[in-house]
Amino acid sequence: MARIALYPGSFDPVTNGHLDVVRHAVGLCDRLIVAIGVNSSKKPLFSTEERLDMVRALFAPVAAKAGCAFDCTTYDNLTVAAAQKHGATIMIRGLRDGTDLDFEMQIAGMNETMAPEVQTVFVPASVAVRPITATLVRQIAGMGGDVSAFVPKAVVARLKTKFTG
Repeated sequence: MARIALYPGSFDPVTNGHLDVVRHAVGLCDRLIVAIGVNSSKKPLFSTEERLDMVRALFAPVAAKAGCAFDCTTYDNLTVAAAQKHGATIMIRGLRDGTDLDFEMQIAGMNETMAPEVQTVFVPASVAVRPITATLVRQIAGMGGDVSAFVPKAVVARLKTKFTG
């Protein structure tokens, strides 16, 4: 039986922290599905299609190198329902610090009640990427700051286009 994992997030934009989680996740499963949450009440910087393009371009090579099948999708319902829809038995969640752990433990407990067949797996962030958040990246880029240490080169270019173009 193939081990299918779902890695959900907004990925607005993809950061080096997201890449770090994917590098670890591809060793834990046979197929990784990155699921971009779409919330109509939120206004992301990048469109859904732009985020899908970034995810495909940046994560697919990492998965291929590890011999892990890769796919990406969107969802607009409960994350655990998206996992069930795609046959995932593993939910990947990245952790930067204790605050993330407290929040993620609550979600994992609720998800376990709703879908006991989906196991949440926490992936601790590598030291170099722990302070990175997509929110801070957007703020820094929006104020003209250099985000090249926090996101892949392709994302730096996309952010420059968004804020200067």
